Formats: sequence, structure tokens, C-alpha cells
Amino acid sequence: MNENRLGFICCVALFLVGFMLNGQMGLYFNLSGLLIVLGGTAGAALLSYRLERLQVVWQVLRSSYVCKHKRPEELVEILVDLSVKSKFQGLLSLQKDEKQSSMLFMRQALGLLVDGYSGKAIREILDTEMYFFKLRRDDCERVVRSIAALLPPFGLVGSVVGLIAMLGGVDDPSRILQSVPIALTSTLYGVVFANFFFLPFAGNLKEYSNHELLNKKIILEGVLAIESDMDPRSLEKKLKSFLSPSARQGRLVSLQRIQERFHIKPVQESM
Repeated sequence: MNENRLGFICCVALFLVGFMLNGQMGLYFNLSGLLIVLGGTAGAALLSYRLERLQVVWQVLRSSYVCKHKRPEELVEILVDLSVKSKFQGLLSLQKDEKQSSMLFMRQALGLLVDGYSGKAIREILDTEMYFFKLRRDDCERVVRSIAALLPPFGLVGSVVGLIAMLGGVDDPSRILQSVPIALTSTLYGVVFANFFFLPFAGNLKEYSNHELLNKKIILEGVLAIESDMDPRSLEKKLKSFLSPSARQGRLVSLQRIQERFHIKPVQESM
């Protein structure tokens, strides 16, 4: 996350330097154009969507940048550990993990497992949850992209308003030349806001949703494997198939780590 922020800051700095090299930074500031672009886009968004929907989109978008998310390889490790724990201490021992899990979907899956649901019922319930999760996230992405599509037209509206005001001073050529850059800044605002902010927001939201969906699929398959009493090594191999080749290096299950985590005494070899 820190690398992403550093990269973003560097890109913004380069972007601004490109404006500064032309000098006269005051020419790029047009308060009326900015108000027309932002106000018009906000009004159109409120006419298109309920305020509650926009608030949900904001919350999801904010969490995609602020919240720290589990990596798939971390989930594989957790699920393999749970598989080992269920074998040594039984499924009811997972109740503690159900309360401690930081992911709502993981808690739900472990809750179904501890409550004794069959593998078929668990799959149906969690598949339904994943299906509507994807629908909700696709809808959020669609809202962000629609807002991005509104910005350039309202930038054009601001420029037209500026040109009309400019033509009011047609008798003064110097006034016209001074007003042309100001009139065109509205179009600039619309293009910049759409392509530098909202379209990247939508792209990040899609990537974040795909990452969350992958994590949910790993959890689903891991919980179903625990329910079917699959041995931990086979479970590890199965769940590793969800990972990229670079993330499959090494063995995620360490016998020593398992013994320490679940307080299992090593078996003494007979002399």
C-alpha cells in the first residue's frame, strides 16, 4: 500500500510539473468552470441514483484504498491450519476461530461448518452470498464509471458558458485573447477528473472486488474440504491451485509450527 501511495504521489508531481513548465499557473484556475463541472456532475448523479446508493459506493471505494486485505496465500495457510486443528481437536474447536476471524465471510463459513451443515448446503449458501456480492460490486463499479462519463460533457458545458461570456466582449480583442484559456479550462477539468480520478477509481474497485471474490472462493473450497475430512496436505495442494506460480513457493504447512500453534506434543520415536 505504501508503494502505491508513493507511486501516486510521484505521478501527481509529474502531472503538475507538466502544467508548471508552461508558466502562468493562474490561467488553469477557473472557479466558475470548476463549480459547473462538479456541481453539474453531482446533480446528475443525485438524479440518477439514490443518496443511499452513492453513500454505499463511497464506503466501498474508501475501503478499497484504506483497509488492509488478506493475501490469498495467507488464507491458504489459515485454512490448512484449521484443517489440522479440526483433525486433532474436532470441528467444535473451530468455534473459537469463528469468533476470532477478521473476515465476515470466513466467520460465516466456519459458523455453518460448526453448526453441522452438510457440504452441499454450505456450498449453496456461500455460492449465493458470493453471487450477490459480485452483483453489488459490479453495480458500484457501474455507478463510478457513469459518473466518470458525466464529467467531460459538463466540462464542455462550462467551456460553452465561458465562450458565451467571452463573446460578450467581442469589441475588445485583448479581452477575447485573455478569456480563451479560461473558457477552455472547464473542458480540462472534466477530462482530468474523469480520466485521472474516477476511471482509475472504477478500475481499482474492480481489482479489489476480484481480489475479495478470489479470497471467498478459497475460503469456500477450504471449508468444504475440512467438512469432507480431506487431509491437510491434499488441502494445501488443492488451495495452492488458486495462487499464482510465484506465490506457491515453499510449503505452507510446517509440522513444527502446527505443533506449537495447537500445543501438540511431538510423538517420541521408539528406541
